[in-house]
Amino acid sequence: MRRVVRVLPPVLVGLLGLGLWELVVKAGRIAPFILPAPSAIWAELVEQRSNVLDAALASGANALAGLIGGTVVAILAALATSRVRVLSEISVPFAAVLNALPIIALAPILNNMFESTSSVPRRLVAGIIVFFQVFINTLRGLREVDPTHRELMDSYAAGSWTFARLVRLPGALPYLFTGLRQASSLAVIAAVVAEYFGGLQDGLGARITSAAAFTAYPRAWAFVVGACALGLVFYLTTLLLERLAMPWKSRF
Repeated sequence: MRRVVRVLPPVLVGLLGLGLWELVVKAGRIAPFILPAPSAIWAELVEQRSNVLDAALASGANALAGLIGGTVVAILAALATSRVRVLSEISVPFAAVLNALPIIALAPILNNMFESTSSVPRRLVAGIIVFFQVFINTLRGLREVDPTHRELMDSYAAGSWTFARLVRLPGALPYLFTGLRQASSLAVIAAVVAEYFGGLQDGLGARITSAAAFTAYPRAWAFVVGACALGLVFYLTTLLLERLAMPWKSRF
């Protein structure tokens, strides 16, 4: 019952918003190129379901590769920089600069560095976006070590790797998953937006631009719905992994 009580209000608000959206579009006779009706978007989504699924799988593969690669590099970088305070303080501004790079500037440059049929540029864009979120949060968690735990491990003559594996990494898990929750949706956004700038035309971003170019706006919105669903899948998967890694701190 507790889960139902938590889920029911947002579902009702969402349905109410869709109903108002449909009413405003139909009553106001709003043109489809300005705002299609939800019913028209749903009809296109049903008709194009196989294309939406194929495009979502292509974009999802790029986002997943970027998420995994960016997360691994971010954790290793956080472990390395957290051992030296000066290095950790210097690395934060550099990571912020990397995060400030706009996708619209980064994607075309990377596309020119690889073949037109390569998915590497999109995965690199997603990995760069993911890196900052995971790195900053993990670094913060690695810094906050209980002095009692440090003294206990010193009394056991534990090495640096043992200390990191048994104390620092488990203590940083809440911070790590905070970064992953933020990065999971951003990876999907980065992968989809990077598809606007060339490369393989098999993802959601390419399908959205193609449909909009042919003035098939309900179809374009159907692919937008696919992108939203893909981002939601990534986010919920991250929540599930967090629950499995930290069952004592359930967020469901």
